[in-house]
Amino acid sequence: MKSPVDLQRIERAVREILAAVGEDPDREGLLETPARVARMYAEMFSGLKLDPREHTRKFFTEQYDEVVLVRDISFCSMCEHHLLPFIGHAHVAYIPNGKVIGLSKIARVVEVISRRPQVQERMTEDIANLLVDELHAKGVAVVVEASHSCMTIRGVRKPGSSMVTSAMKGLFRSNLSTRAEVMQLIYGSKR
Repeated sequence: MKSPVDLQRIERAVREILAAVGEDPDREGLLETPARVARMYAEMFSGLKLDPREHTRKFFTEQYDEVVLVRDISFCSMCEHHLLPFIGHAHVAYIPNGKVIGLSKIARVVEVISRRPQVQERMTEDIANLLVDELHAKGVAVVVEASHSCMTIRGVRKPGSSMVTSAMKGLFRSNLSTRAEVMQLIYGSKR
């Protein structure tokens, strides 16, 4: 199967990086590293070639108009500034407008969108906007919590720190009690 990324080009670049930092890319422990890194990038950036909307096309007609929440959806994404991972959980809620999707589809949307180089703020907005556009939901709330390697292992080196972003659309933005309800559902019963 042909990879959607140019594996050989990545391998050449990784060999060059190893040489540039003073390593010998031909030493035994590094011989297969360029190929491993190329496969890792193909996996980590697989969301660039996939359309997350495909997971919202199968829906069910339901006259349910309360909060639907999938919390603690684990993900791993890549900071576009340092190409280091950020790892965390997404909490995704919506208020249906006549149609619902399977809860695994929400996790698949998060997975596809997370597999791109990006900033967490954009990832959060992209998930929320996609669900608004595709489900025509009365409201969408997305809260993302992540630990960023670019902050924990380099630079300021603050392990244990995390970043929280949110995107509130529709009723979650305009109605404070609905917003409070979803935040209570996300955080109240588990922490």
